[in-house]
Amino acid sequence: MDVQQLRQFLRLAEALHFGRASASSNVSPSALSRSIRQLEAEVGARLFDRDNRSVALTPQGETVLGWAREVLTGWDVVRHTVQEQSGNLQGEVSLYCSVTASYSFLFELLGKLRRDHPRIELKLHTGDPEHAIARVLAGNEDIAIGARPDALPAGLAFKPIARSRLVFIAPAAEPRLRNVGRRPGPGQWVTTPMILPESGLARQRADQWFRDLGVRPRIYAQVAGNEAIVSMVSLGFGVGVVPEIVLAASPLARQVTILRATPALAPYEVGLFTLEKKLRSPLVRAFWAAKATTSAR
Repeated sequence: MDVQQLRQFLRLAEALHFGRASASSNVSPSALSRSIRQLEAEVGARLFDRDNRSVALTPQGETVLGWAREVLTGWDVVRHTVQEQSGNLQGEVSLYCSVTASYSFLFELLGKLRRDHPRIELKLHTGDPEHAIARVLAGNEDIAIGARPDALPAGLAFKPIARSRLVFIAPAAEPRLRNVGRRPGPGQWVTTPMILPESGLARQRADQWFRDLGVRPRIYAQVAGNEAIVSMVSLGFGVGVVPEIVLAASPLARQVTILRATPALAPYEVGLFTLEKKLRSPLVRAFWAAKATTSAR
């Protein structure tokens, strides 16, 4: 086996689709299939269960997947260290973040990276920020931008780049909802329609806030993505919970208002995530050294 063969195996293990994996590997599906069969012959076991409709890793394939990631990470560290020593650092770094984070932080981060290391390429994926940590832990991304949880998973490194309040927002054109929180007592929250994240740190903190208040909230909708929460609130469907930094980048910011709810929700600490072992890579360290000056309240 060789490094290229392991990379092809890794791409197929991640995509579970010969067409997509062969395209990302710049080989034909038949060439990728031959490479996988050769690897299976050397290992002495089937690594994938495949038919005309689906591809799935076998238990043996899962074992090889973990090993292949370690081998390729080690090889990339050696290769990029040599490049760094010769002043010729180049390669690809994969990054995952929300659309809001791409507006708020990437200009600063990538400006310094591009100036200092113009031959480093970025592979950017955007999506729900609540998936950021999981994608890094699974090995799908080198780096992700997200909110720091109360407890970091083992083996995960975090670098803070900004803080943002977590706030309740209401539609500016709805006086009844706009005035929630101004009167004393928890009763007003019982009948307030709430638009909350499906999961993640913001949902955990909102749930705890209502428990401390002794209120069972009336949940109108559970939504994936902070931008979608702002949209639903601006249309008058209810009161939402979002990081304030989302509002700063939203075209709907003037159509919502921040409620003065007490006690305040704990703020977000936003930053970079990577696996601690990935910091051995000069490529990841170069990105890690870039500092965003963007700040949020």
